[in-house]
Amino acid sequence: MKISSKRFILDLVDLTKPRICFLSLVMAAWGFLLGSPDTFNSTRFIALLIGLGLVGAASGVFNQVAEKDIDGLMKRTLHRPLPAGRVRDQQALFLGFICLMLGEVILVVAVNPLTAILAALTILSYIGMYTPSKKTTPFSTLIGAIPGALPPLTGFTAATGKFGMLGFWIFALLFLWQVPHFLAIGWVYRDDYRRASLPILSVTDEQGGEVSKQVLTYLLALIPLTLLPAVWRTTTETYLWGAVVLGLVFLAAGIFLAWKRTLAGARILFIVSILYLPLLGGLMVGTLN
Repeated sequence: MKISSKRFILDLVDLTKPRICFLSLVMAAWGFLLGSPDTFNSTRFIALLIGLGLVGAASGVFNQVAEKDIDGLMKRTLHRPLPAGRVRDQQALFLGFICLMLGEVILVVAVNPLTAILAALTILSYIGMYTPSKKTTPFSTLIGAIPGALPPLTGFTAATGKFGMLGFWIFALLFLWQVPHFLAIGWVYRDDYRRASLPILSVTDEQGGEVSKQVLTYLLALIPLTLLPAVWRTTTETYLWGAVVLGLVFLAAGIFLAWKRTLAGARILFIVSILYLPLLGGLMVGTLN
């Protein structure tokens, strides 16, 4: 099959999962801003985005290589470059290793070694733990929430060179947020996951009782956690009330899914979860003391 140069380049970009990579960089930027209340090092910030972006790109590539067969079974992924045969595995792996090496070098040299280690742990846990767990356990979402929550902590260490209370707070926040977010995605695409024989919770829990329980449990844990910066007086009172309102809207979407247990309810929860995170992050950054 003859592939044009433009199509090949676009396929290489697609292999890096740019949307997920962009979201990770936004979360890392949030962590960096939390770690820079007084002074903002723009050079280090740019180096963080470039280095972490390259490591994130490598993660996306390796994930697509590992899940090539699975992607070929699902409607929403069967046209990706690898299952469609437009890019060979060897080409993808070469791209992944180049991105990984360049990214880690930039983080070590231009940011700090701790940030480089966290970036390496992110890709190792994503490829080594989460990716294989999707084939074996309905609780793979919890495993995947670990690498998914590391980017903001990585951003915090990039700014400070060390761990800190706010760094661990934002890690915990992202961990809790991901569970209802990805359970909603799993529900929306449950037929695709079933077709690929992936035992995620949204597939194994046909009636949605356990999914609903997990969604509400993590939302109820998330809401009080988001209020801690106001308790610590890291933010103003405006953040406190804004976080309460956003949390209640998020919780209402979770309750609606638990009540109706329908595709429409899952879609609503997914949309609310997407809006919730940038609104909360922007609110916090804008109200820092």
